[in-house]
Amino acid sequence: MDTPAAGGIVQAKGVTKRFGAHAAVDAVDFTLHENEVAGIIGSNGAGKTTFFNLITGYHRPDEGAILHKGVDITRMTPQQRVARGIMRTFQLTSTFDNLSVTDNLVLAFFRAYRESSLLDLLLNTCKRYRGEPRIDAALETFDLQEVRGRQARNLSLGEKRRLEIAMAVLVEPEVLLLDEPLAGLAESEIRGVLEVLEKHVGRRTILIVEHKISHVREFLQRLTVMHEGRIIASGSYEECLRHPEVRRSYWQIDIAAEDGHAA
Repeated sequence: MDTPAAGGIVQAKGVTKRFGAHAAVDAVDFTLHENEVAGIIGSNGAGKTTFFNLITGYHRPDEGAILHKGVDITRMTPQQRVARGIMRTFQLTSTFDNLSVTDNLVLAFFRAYRESSLLDLLLNTCKRYRGEPRIDAALETFDLQEVRGRQARNLSLGEKRRLEIAMAVLVEPEVLLLDEPLAGLAESEIRGVLEVLEKHVGRRTILIVEHKISHVREFLQRLTVMHEGRIIASGSYEECLRHPEVRRSYWQIDIAAEDGHAA
């Protein structure tokens, strides 16, 4: 189990979240280090999404604390955490389906860097901002040049997922949390999203919850496994796969039977 240590950009200290008598997250300690790419897996009901909600402020823990750079943010709102640089993709990345890919990026950029209201941006159009260098760079980085003029409603799921992540990255968060970024994607679309994420390894702190964890194993620096609200293993991908409790609880492999067969 992780123990909060010096240098962690986000720390959870003994956080517990109950719904009635059920502890969805149970006394979890977790440290996310700067520029680390970490992943969390677990079966349905393991507590992964609830833990994400605790980090991002959508739930408050019944016990324990959440820290960002040593500052207690446990009682901060999601918006206050976004202002500190902690974001999960849906917080600023809801796409406007009737706007083009470029204009979605323009809105994300100016919501982050300008004091204009969203209404002002919509009324004054985005034309004069479409040449912003960081928007052009995002279109190139996230392989969206060919669909830059297409309305978001006409994108494939994979293209829309890349747009959502591009909108989040454009805001330059210190910590980016991705909740199942590959869900519902075809294999060809998965490759496109992974190529985008790979460009940010070592440059951004990323925490991913993903069922298709084998797809991200190449650039995942640490894997954490949750079961029934607790962390049961944390380490390299291979270490976690071999961990007896992970094999028993997550993969539902009968270790005793295996040992008996081996004997």
